[in-house]
Amino acid sequence: MAKTTVRELVEAKAVALELEVLSGEQGLGRAIMVPEVSSPGLVLAGFTKRFQSKRLHVFGETEVAYLRSLKPNKRRKVLETFMSYDLPCVFLTKGMRAPRELTRLSKERGVPVLRSRLKTAEFYRRVTPYLHEVFAPESTIHGSLADVYGVGLLFVGRSGIGKSECVLDLVERGHRLVADDVVLLTKRAWGVLMARGSDVAHHYMEIRGVGLIDVRALFGIRAVRQQKRIEVVVELADWESEQDVERTGLDRKTTTILGVELPKVVVPLNPGKNLTVICEVVAMNHLLRYSGVNPAMQFNERLMQRMAQQVELREYLSEDYE
Repeated sequence: MAKTTVRELVEAKAVALELEVLSGEQGLGRAIMVPEVSSPGLVLAGFTKRFQSKRLHVFGETEVAYLRSLKPNKRRKVLETFMSYDLPCVFLTKGMRAPRELTRLSKERGVPVLRSRLKTAEFYRRVTPYLHEVFAPESTIHGSLADVYGVGLLFVGRSGIGKSECVLDLVERGHRLVADDVVLLTKRAWGVLMARGSDVAHHYMEIRGVGLIDVRALFGIRAVRQQKRIEVVVELADWESEQDVERTGLDRKTTTILGVELPKVVVPLNPGKNLTVICEVVAMNHLLRYSGVNPAMQFNERLMQRMAQQVELREYLSEDYE
């Protein structure tokens, strides 16, 4: 299923890409099926076996110079072969003039030819992030997201357990709300999971017993942010006396969202627990681990070293017969 069309790309990036439509305007509704952009490559030399026609194709200075070096009959034949495929569109960079055969075939086949004044490398640099964002995997999750000391904490748990109240307390302590109740997720390159709130409920929170509140109006613009990378999942769970709770932090839990593995901290709730401070510690501990410091491992190594020293001392004393 198509995620976007050539027309939508032009409307969104016409200024950034410095685009103008040269020919084939009737084909602006063509679907863009993949986020890859490439040059025609060997298809211009006649090798079409591995030609990826669904990609967006860019004619740079090298391709145009090659076409102009051909005799008219050969150039027409090469371009007829290229344009015989179901192409979404063709770009020319550096403001170059399109070969007449290309514009003629563009009008006949309804394949848009667009020109950019950008250099080829700069054109690739600007169009690729847009396409990757449009085609990025997306999902929705029920939870709350806060920026705590620069760390994105995603709070999950059963309905009514206190996710919103926890985030509200964090906001009151100077941290920032990203999304509440409905969190929209997008998987970016390198396994980065970005999240934001819905356009309708942005920066609004539902507090049971109070109703809807506008966090930005109550706490100011510094209390909210538009989006944030998810770095730790905090699961709020009901307290159970027989529940196996992590005590040392040596066995770290993880969870997977959209194929991205994230560290998970399970916080069992019981009366009197200072949940807000615990969440701040979770964020700071993540920053500490990210900088290469693992308190649990350090304590374990220290304990093992002390135990080894005690064993050596006992063995030494056992040989002392004075």
